[in-house]
Amino acid sequence: MFRLEQFGFRALWSPYFFLFLLVLTLIFFYVAKKQRHRFEGSELLTKKEGTLFIFTMLFLYIIKGSPIDLLGHLMFTFHMIQMAFLYLLIPQLIITSVPVWMWKKLLSLPVINKVFAFFTRPLIALIVFNGMFSFYHIPLIFDQVKTNIWYHALYTSILFLFAIFMWWPLINKVETEKRLSGLKKVGYLFADSILITPACALIIFNHTPMYETYTNIEAWVQSLHLCVPADVISTLQLSGPEMFNLMSAQYDQQTGGVVMKILQEIIYGVILYRIMMDWYKREQEETDSFPIPGNGP
Repeated sequence: MFRLEQFGFRALWSPYFFLFLLVLTLIFFYVAKKQRHRFEGSELLTKKEGTLFIFTMLFLYIIKGSPIDLLGHLMFTFHMIQMAFLYLLIPQLIITSVPVWMWKKLLSLPVINKVFAFFTRPLIALIVFNGMFSFYHIPLIFDQVKTNIWYHALYTSILFLFAIFMWWPLINKVETEKRLSGLKKVGYLFADSILITPACALIIFNHTPMYETYTNIEAWVQSLHLCVPADVISTLQLSGPEMFNLMSAQYDQQTGGVVMKILQEIIYGVILYRIMMDWYKREQEETDSFPIPGNGP
């Protein structure tokens, strides 16, 4: 029985990625605690924001730095689990955990402000993110990206950035950046759910395996180089991804599509609930601020 431990510590726990996230976390708290006085309008980092940022970094490490990342190269199902959390949940956590004054400072930079102003327009944000997500899962594109470390790093980084752009109109708390409210948020979320469905449907209802990365041993071994050191791969006797998968490539592919869709619906359902509750509270506050006059004598 081939065990994951044989891929080695670096492949299983990505120590360099852990160090990167650790440095990023330290920089975040240094700026939030020690350099806050340099920025006009800055406020103290709340306990909720600090805790949420640490949780976000840990969660990001679990998704991209733990054995889940290696499993994403062995089974398509785990790849889609990664996609769901990495692009549909973690960007939300980053937007929420970073204090408003930090976002304001970042958006005060001319180049970043122009980029955000254009790509966070609701229609553009929806089309670009979902277009890139669907384009990524076209078999020819997918196999090219998954077998080239530079293509993979570039494409997934850009996709992550556009995921932040996509979630920005819905959940950001910067006063000057709030472009959607009430019913528009519901419509935006519904449109997002519709636009991401074709990619999942293509994967779920295709009755033949689409991706050579999970069926062709040469492409599969090449994709392993993205997370497994070459010197480790050279010592392993690999016959193909079926060594680690109890399902056939077709069922693994379909299961991945189903899992992605279920996770997407759960995440979107939670967001919809929060939108409706915020909308209800706002309506109640407006109603309370205009009391109904009593009957005169």
